[in-house]
Amino acid sequence: MSVETIKALQADHFGRWKNREAIAESMIPLIGALYRERNVVTTVFGRALVNRSVIQILKYHRRVRMIAGDLSVVDTFPILEIVNSLNLGPCQVDLGKIAIDYREHGAGQDLRAFVEKAVQPGVGLAQQGEPRDVVLYGFGRIGRILARLLIEKASNHGGLRLRAIVVRKTTDDDLQKRASLLRRDSIHGPFEGTIAVDEENDAIIANGNFIKVIYAGKPEDIDYTQYGIDNALLIDNTGKLKDSEGLGRHLTCAGVSRVILTAPAKGDIKNIVYGVNNDTITDADTILSAASCTTNAITPVLKVMNEQYGILAGHVETVHSFTNDQNLIDNYHKADRRGRSAVLNMVITETGAAKAVAKALPELLGKLTGNSIRVPTPNVSMAILSLTLEKSASKEEINEYLRNVSLHSNLQEQIDYTNSTEAVSSDFIGSRSAGVYDAQATIVNGNRANLYVWYDNEMGYSCQVMRIAEQIAGTHYLALPQEG
Repeated sequence: MSVETIKALQADHFGRWKNREAIAESMIPLIGALYRERNVVTTVFGRALVNRSVIQILKYHRRVRMIAGDLSVVDTFPILEIVNSLNLGPCQVDLGKIAIDYREHGAGQDLRAFVEKAVQPGVGLAQQGEPRDVVLYGFGRIGRILARLLIEKASNHGGLRLRAIVVRKTTDDDLQKRASLLRRDSIHGPFEGTIAVDEENDAIIANGNFIKVIYAGKPEDIDYTQYGIDNALLIDNTGKLKDSEGLGRHLTCAGVSRVILTAPAKGDIKNIVYGVNNDTITDADTILSAASCTTNAITPVLKVMNEQYGILAGHVETVHSFTNDQNLIDNYHKADRRGRSAVLNMVITETGAAKAVAKALPELLGKLTGNSIRVPTPNVSMAILSLTLEKSASKEEINEYLRNVSLHSNLQEQIDYTNSTEAVSSDFIGSRSAGVYDAQATIVNGNRANLYVWYDNEMGYSCQVMRIAEQIAGTHYLALPQEG
């Protein structure tokens, strides 16, 4: 290769990169205006573009090549301009899917007409009313991630609005420490925005959201209406109250009307895996459980595998990051093995996720067993699904089936897909899907299949909790283009 050719290639690649940067910069104000003024969330294959940087927008486009082919802002920018010109109401518009669909099926068609048809169900949708009040009872790992998500999605029209968090007061500088933990996170990075503390009013101000910090020892101690909170959805992320009697204590408080538990529930409380059995939620369900992170990761994949191939039996082994329930160094613990150092050992422990699947997917009752190995990583876990199927299949068939499910089904928010030969756990930090199917790791032998599903057991799970909350509040956006 000559020097002239190398220089020409250098100039070409750099010039095209700068052009894409300029296009992404032009997209940002349109994306922002659509969201702020009309509650239209623009995405690229499920990844929201709202409040994203130029580089993030370009990266979201680049990753599409792994699952659906090459995609560039050159393809999506004209679609965004058309979407911006339409009278859309609250909805979610996937620019990437429209662009790929137009490339594959839009030959000879006018782009504007194609886009208008794809988003037509969102045209003229009315704006929602006042946001639904949300209270976080507890402010640990899941509580703080939920706070970030609620603040990120806060809108002037409808949606969910974080009004308060409830904690026990520990020290005189408790408020500052709570704010600091929201501001800085060792796993998920710094908070996207600004945080201030209002000492006089016991509040945290995050991106303009006034969040009252209520100090209380038990649920019955609080009258939420004293803080201007009414008809609130309370999310209990302490994990201490797990049955109807315990969680029902929240409902005795003025200002609270619904409760979501961020852990598997006991008794007759519905355990909801969004995308699988959220259609069973009724207005009479004042207490709901969002099940566990592992149950949310595996149930969607098990559901579609059972529908396509039938599951005779299976074993679920989770390789799970350690949690605060374990000890940093060896010390007494009421549970077996969990007293041994979490950062120095792989620790075999039980998981109820396999049995819990049947609460959301009754057709798998009695067909699954499960166990867990806690490992010395702080976040991101993996579930290994060893399945005996009714029908034989090949690795290629199963991979293609699950790829299509991740792209073109009502479970696309729950099942993500990776085909990278270099993917490792840290690559999935921040993943907002319930689970990410690893196509390269799949092993199939006749009717026996081993499937590997990564999941961010903090962020992915919290996003599932948010989807339940949005459904209860009637604010889960219409997704466009519609599948099928």
